[in-house]
Amino acid sequence: MSVETAPRRRRLEPDARRGQILACAVRLFGERPYADVSTTDVAREAGVARGLVNHYFGAKKDLYLEVVRVMVTIPEVALERLPKGDLRTRVDASVTWFLDVVSRHSTSWLAAVTARGMGGDADVERVLAEAEEVAADRMLVAVGLAGEAEHREELRGMVRAYGGLATSTAREWLQRGVLTRAQVHLLLTTTLLTIVEQVIPQVIADREPTRPER
Repeated sequence: MSVETAPRRRRLEPDARRGQILACAVRLFGERPYADVSTTDVAREAGVARGLVNHYFGAKKDLYLEVVRVMVTIPEVALERLPKGDLRTRVDASVTWFLDVVSRHSTSWLAAVTARGMGGDADVERVLAEAEEVAADRMLVAVGLAGEAEHREELRGMVRAYGGLATSTAREWLQRGVLTRAQVHLLLTTTLLTIVEQVIPQVIADREPTRPER
């Protein structure tokens, strides 16, 4: 969920050139529906030959899937940059990072999470589902629960549900203008802290085997 969006018309190394093309695709697919963007448009925006777009990404749909993936997947570097500290500090930093990213790339992020023009496509649904799984695992790391093996699937389910709330709440802010950023931040931090500090301990306690009476 982090990509530079300013094209650079100069000689670049392959990884940098690929990133430049992807950045242009992110912007274009954010501004227009899928059907209204071509690989020629992306190539023109990036200042490269269309064949280079195909070389790095394949067909138009493959490029689009990569755009969706980069917009909705939490990168590992986001975990690496979390501050050391107590749970509240890390939760606050995690929510701040999420809101910073979705607001910086708001049109592209909204287009990705709603899959504008590609609703119901199986490949898009797969990419979105994979991103949910990555987010669940990385959020458990962020809140210090990565080592909880016995109840792992239940915890991942709760975190996936929280991810749905985060997406819906961000849309209320960015798309509908109903909530402010401060309100979204308060809702998401308070909810995540409640899940980690109150709900998860109760779930774990309820699942602990009872000791036989003597």
